[in-house]
Amino acid sequence: MEVNSILKRRMRELGLTQDELAEQMCVALREITGRQGAVSDRTVRNLLSGRTKRPSGRTRVALEHVFGCPVEDLGFRPPRSTAQKEDDVLRRTFVMSAAGAVMPPDLTAPRRVGSSDVRRLEVKFAAILDQDHKYGGLVSTETHASALAGEALSLLQRGTSSQRVRSNLYACAASFTSSALWAAIDGRRFNEAQRYLDRASTLAAMSGDASIQFRIWSHAGSLYRHLGRPIDALAANDVARGLPIARRDPMFASLGHARHAAILGLTRDSVAVERSIGRAQSAYANADLESPRPAWMQAFFDQAEIESLALTAHLSLGNFAVAESHAHRSISLLRPHMVRSRAIATARLAHAQLGQGEIEAAATTAMSTGSSHPRVTRMLDLFGSRLRLVAPHSSVLELWNEYIERRRDDL
Repeated sequence: MEVNSILKRRMRELGLTQDELAEQMCVALREITGRQGAVSDRTVRNLLSGRTKRPSGRTRVALEHVFGCPVEDLGFRPPRSTAQKEDDVLRRTFVMSAAGAVMPPDLTAPRRVGSSDVRRLEVKFAAILDQDHKYGGLVSTETHASALAGEALSLLQRGTSSQRVRSNLYACAASFTSSALWAAIDGRRFNEAQRYLDRASTLAAMSGDASIQFRIWSHAGSLYRHLGRPIDALAANDVARGLPIARRDPMFASLGHARHAAILGLTRDSVAVERSIGRAQSAYANADLESPRPAWMQAFFDQAEIESLALTAHLSLGNFAVAESHAHRSISLLRPHMVRSRAIATARLAHAQLGQGEIEAAATTAMSTGSSHPRVTRMLDLFGSRLRLVAPHSSVLELWNEYIERRRDDL
């Protein structure tokens, strides 16, 4: 049997372990068929080992949904005709479910779109947020969120609605598109992210919803920060911080200041970084934590995120001891569902320890990340490069090289 190196590579690009791919395939089948999928890690092992050369039926459709391409592009043989018929049925089921409810019998009669449609989309948005915090950066999250944005917009075209419902539907479409934008940023697919940014900002403006406008411009700041363009990042984040909602609600102001600190770290302005962190802490202390806020804000922003952004800023400044203290505080405060954030903070902690010459502790920390997220993978690659520079002939480097080999074999 010949190992499917193409599938293995694609899993590595998406940051998926075998268990994570199995879970993502189960999620895809549940979304497509309405029933719980039954994909195990053994199924994935058979796909990777070459034992399964021609996946069919639900396995095939789930793979295509997760990776966003035909299975032939994943290193498999084309389907037999009988399997193709079953796949076509499943695809039609998915297309109908992705487009929303079944069309009414009389296609000429306008449908009344109301608050219940908005609530149904909001439930789907919550599921997108949950998936993002568990895995982050997946192409499947990006494409699913984009499809749901299309579903929200199709409701506007298929029926009549009040002005309030229309605004809410535009806000839903903007929210889904902003999640696709963030998934692309998180997965380091920056060209796709730029396209989502342009679309999301237009939808947000049409919605009139200040909170989603804040999210999108804040994401724009993050995009430009990851691209190494701090001036553009500061300008985008200034748009977010200048919105009325950031003046009315200290929680939004706090997030804006904290992300500003992370960007300012790239400019090497330590005074401005400390000022922004202080403002973020002060605004957070003045916020009413019980006030209702958008689901995306409630899902991730708290003191742990402020510490994480302060960690990012001080790493950029080379203040490794300060960065380490922020890392420990962030990790201790993270809520259980923040799996992706925990892995990223742990990888950054390893860099902070290595920067202080704590070679053994740093390597131990780095090897405990337990994630194949694209950003984590990149940080670990950088960690290995720096470890080879500071300890080229050490036993720690030998252990690190062994760990990297095992990690590659597991993907």
